[in-house]
Amino acid sequence: MGNFSKFGFILATLGSSIGLGHIWRFPYMAGVSGGGAFVVLYLFLTLTIGISMLLSDMIIGNRGKKDMVSCYEALDPTPSKPWRISGICLVGGPIILSFYAVVLGWILYYLFVVSFDLPQSLEYSQSQFGDLLNHSVYWQILGFSLCLFSTAWIVCKGIKDGIEKLNFVLMPLLFVIFIGLLIYAMFMPSFGRAFEFMFVFHPEKITTKVLVDSLGQVFFSLSLGVGTIITYAASTSPKENLLKSALWVVIPGILISLVAGLIIFSLIFEYGGQPQEGAGLVFVSLPLIFGKMGLAGNVIALLFFCALIFAGITSTVSLLEPFVLYLINRFKFTRLKATFWVSFVVYALGLCVIASVNGATAGAFTFGSKSFFDWADTLTSSAIMPLGGLFSIVFIGWFLGKEKVAGFTEHFLGNKTFEVWFFILRYICPLVILVILLSPLFKDFFGE
Repeated sequence: MGNFSKFGFILATLGSSIGLGHIWRFPYMAGVSGGGAFVVLYLFLTLTIGISMLLSDMIIGNRGKKDMVSCYEALDPTPSKPWRISGICLVGGPIILSFYAVVLGWILYYLFVVSFDLPQSLEYSQSQFGDLLNHSVYWQILGFSLCLFSTAWIVCKGIKDGIEKLNFVLMPLLFVIFIGLLIYAMFMPSFGRAFEFMFVFHPEKITTKVLVDSLGQVFFSLSLGVGTIITYAASTSPKENLLKSALWVVIPGILISLVAGLIIFSLIFEYGGQPQEGAGLVFVSLPLIFGKMGLAGNVIALLFFCALIFAGITSTVSLLEPFVLYLINRFKFTRLKATFWVSFVVYALGLCVIASVNGATAGAFTFGSKSFFDWADTLTSSAIMPLGGLFSIVFIGWFLGKEKVAGFTEHFLGNKTFEVWFFILRYICPLVILVILLSPLFKDFFGE
């Protein structure tokens, strides 16, 4: 299946984690979850349990050298191989991709249409987004199709010629665009207010809901629980320094999140917006702010939506690859055939997602109080991803045995570092995941 170079593995894993979760989800979650309280919790949790879980997935892939299910089977010493049940979490990638590619299609629309017709009023900005969802279904299908086709084409090219080359090009471009936007934001009078909002810690704003939101963001932003990290790590050298690789993934990801927040909140505060505007921040609030900036707003809008596309497409590839590799290894599919069939299923699900947000068809795709889009999001973020993470940490922390895991990590973890990591993995990480899994059962306690 080909192998990553050392730098290629870091870029590919970084590309899988840096997507809409860092640039779209992180700022709006910080906005509605207490600003600095959310950010500080997120930073602490990412640098402790986040790295611990990421390292666990990397070890499974690095030692198993196959697809996610085969990695568990290869490392499981029991004859019945019960840990193959972890393969159920592979469905999370295609399900996430079905709505992720739809949102990327919206961003394509904003890049090529709205960037040249920026709104001058809140009503017009809201109507632009509403028209896209309710009346421009063909634009939605076109954007979704282009994103999914591009993803499938890259995956068909394989590890070296597809995924690695994509990340070698897009990840540096993403950082260049964001550095430029950050420099622009730093010269705005509102930059200090944005900095204060994000980094001044107010302990009284920490609630159980903020804690759960922070935990969920860690999971979402590191691509944990759907086989991506295991799959990518299977293409690394047995002597890879996985701790160094994990740090190279986590720290730039954190930086992108913080930079995105500083840019967006500087713009929001500069032009009288509110940080608590939620998920509509990118599709309603920011276009209106860009529109108030004149010609500079058109340029910044183009750069910003380009950055979102670059970040998103590297993530969509990582959502498709794990199931494709599973079909190749287990059923001897060619890469082309495997990519086609997984993409076909994703395309069908994506059309259901689009129908569920369109006013004319939403009723037929609403179950209970949630749309098909909402169910896909809830199923993956609240169940499949935490469950996949739980499989990984219980397998490494409790099932394989401490001595065997120590042997896997002796070339990159010292004794003291190993003891700290193994304690966090065994005792802290399972509690964190149980909080995420059980939080929907206690809505009144955790808050909406």
